[in-house]
Parts: sequence; structure tokens; C-alpha cells
Amino acid sequence: MKVIAIAAITADGLVGRSAQHFTDWTSKADKQMFAAASRKAGVVILGRTTFETFPKPLKDRLHIVLTAHPEAFASTPGVVEYTAAAPAEILQSLEERGFTEAIIGGGASVYRLFLEAGLVDELWLTVEPVLFGKGISLLGGDSITIRMRLLEMTQLSSDTVQLKYALENEPGADETPER
Repeated sequence: MKVIAIAAITADGLVGRSAQHFTDWTSKADKQMFAAASRKAGVVILGRTTFETFPKPLKDRLHIVLTAHPEAFASTPGVVEYTAAAPAEILQSLEERGFTEAIIGGGASVYRLFLEAGLVDELWLTVEPVLFGKGISLLGGDSITIRMRLLEMTQLSSDTVQLKYALENEPGADETPER
């Protein structure tokens, strides 16, 4: 199964001002790209807090929502399913149901969880012309090193670019290359 993590970031590398910050700061082009990619995959994996920033579930997609307490939420099979399963188990279940691609849609802890498990094939970053100064970084606070290779760079709008990366190696502790 191909796993793509998609994130919109500010020019200073943040995904939001806070965990509850809705992506109203991202461009229309970014929203259209995310909608098309997640519709094509048919499934988007999100953290509960990120999912709660959505006004409603995205049409024609399965939402896998990670939470420590799935029993506290009412799942709607085929639309919104709450789980505390490990990333590998989630992907295995999706494969067994016929999915061939999955989109990781955030937040920072979910991106990090799947990246640390070595389960992400590509990372698509939309860089928006906004600076927050402080907020939530793409992977949260702790240090991690993940090497990537640029696959494609696309200008989504007059001020917004998208960078698509393939992951080069297994994630590891923060490492500084020898010189």
C-alpha cells in the first residue's frame, strides 16, 4: 500500500498556531489538491483533534480517526471509524478492505507516528506564503532525522508551491552526518 503524508505548512514550517487551528489559512489550490488526492485514495487517516477541525466528514472518503479512547466516539463504518490501533495494523486493515493508497492528513502526532514507524512512502508539503512565528511544527517538538529525495516541485498558485518527497531511509534518532 502506498502511504502519502500531505501537509500544508507556513514558510516557517508550522502546520498551525494551535492544535485546534483550522486550515483556513491555506490556499484554495492546496484544498483542491488535498481533496483530489484523498478522493483518489478513498481514505484519509487523521488524529481526532485534526478531524474535529473539519466542519463535516469529506464526501466519498473513509476517515480513520486515531484516538486513545475510540470507545468514547460513535463510528460510522465506511465513513468515520475511530481507532487506537497501531499504524501497521491500520494499514493492514485498509489493505484487507481493498485500499491501495492511504493519505495521512495530520496532525503533527499522527504524521510523526507513521513516519517513525517507517510506513510513509511520500511526503507532500504545500508551502504557503504565511508566517506564524510560533505554533505547531510538522512533527511536534522532539528531534528526529528523516532523509528525503525531491520527486517534484509544483507551483499550485501564484504564491504557493508544493514539494513532493520520497523517503530515503528509515527514520532514526537525531543524527548529524559526519563531515
